[in-house]
Amino acid sequence: MERTKKIFILAAIGGFLLLNAGSVNAQGGPPPPPPAEGHGQTTNLPPQGGNAPVGGGLLILLGLSALYGTRRVYFDKKQE
Repeated sequence: MERTKKIFILAAIGGFLLLNAGSVNAQGGPPPPPPAEGHGQTTNLPPQGGNAPVGGGLLILLGLSALYGTRRVYFDKKQE
């Protein structure tokens, strides 16, 4: 009984410390600097970058998922 009580108290203290550790990191930093020239209420510049090719990766992902699905169907039917 004494050992169980000690384990419960240690677990409660550990849980309390774990739950409170997240609130320490949730403090906000200083606000960001204002945007550079060309951004504002009257003018906007296009975003920089944004030229990453998505099509090739998407085709690879779809192809591999189709292969995985057919493999699963094949082995499921084979086990029956």
